[in-house]
Amino acid sequence: MLKIDLAGRRALVAGVADDGGFGFAIAKTLAEAGAKVCVGTWPPAFGILQTLLRRGKLDASRKLSDGSMLEFEKIYPLDAAFDTLDGAPAEVRENKRYRETGDFSIAGLAAQLKIDFGDRPLDIVVHALANGPEVKKPLLETSRAGYLDAIGVSAYSMVSMVARFAPLMNEGGTFLSLTYMASERVIPGYGGGMSSAKAALESDTRVLAYEAGRKYGVRVNTISAGPWASRAASATGIIDAMVEYAAHNSPLTDPMSAEEVGNAAAFLVSPLASGITGTTLYVDKGYHAMGKATAARFGTGAADPE
Repeated sequence: MLKIDLAGRRALVAGVADDGGFGFAIAKTLAEAGAKVCVGTWPPAFGILQTLLRRGKLDASRKLSDGSMLEFEKIYPLDAAFDTLDGAPAEVRENKRYRETGDFSIAGLAAQLKIDFGDRPLDIVVHALANGPEVKKPLLETSRAGYLDAIGVSAYSMVSMVARFAPLMNEGGTFLSLTYMASERVIPGYGGGMSSAKAALESDTRVLAYEAGRKYGVRVNTISAGPWASRAASATGIIDAMVEYAAHNSPLTDPMSAEEVGNAAAFLVSPLASGITGTTLYVDKGYHAMGKATAARFGTGAADPE
């Protein structure tokens, strides 16, 4: 039987702080397929995630289809705003939520992976990171600092991770990130430069697929996921309305699940997708294909009569 088999492979999923986002769903699906999974967690959430796991608060979400539990091989502190520890300002390094985590930079994580698992510790890297401090502001009101923060954490961090993690990958290594339709179309309320960051991420996916493919033999893809009401997405203030709107206006109107994104991710990082790179894969119930809304009133659930 043809199946996704990731046994013997190690994945790093960057951007897991709880069980409510796509990062966790992808980590769980990779584990279901047999991969060993490490995660990178934002330092302010690092202790919180460990506490949730220790107290069993995530046990229901961690349960796999065979009855066993998703176990993270390692949990690493990671702030993808910093390529190296020297690049983090003193006020960050000395902050109580950071100072006891060690080297939380991208380069620091690469070095620690080599210490923990050897020179070629990785097969799969998932970039499930995004942050826009001014996401609620229209683009016209976004500051330069807010715009550059959104680009740096949400897009450039992928470039940095490919540069530092690709040399650590075994043959057949693959990278995957998460993007959103705001890269292509106007989503009022999704501001602060985040739409620009997602557009950059998709463009970088294509360029990185070429450059890292030629240099290291790795694949680089991204998933454009439909709106999902994760804790992080709630920061936009519009996520519930977007989930409802997408459901009413997509070819498939059943609610999208994080598991569907996880399943697509497992396929893209598996040998079954060995010929796919530089691609944006839509996992959004077909919403991306629509050119005209079908709902009569935004957010009401009412539809045009047929």
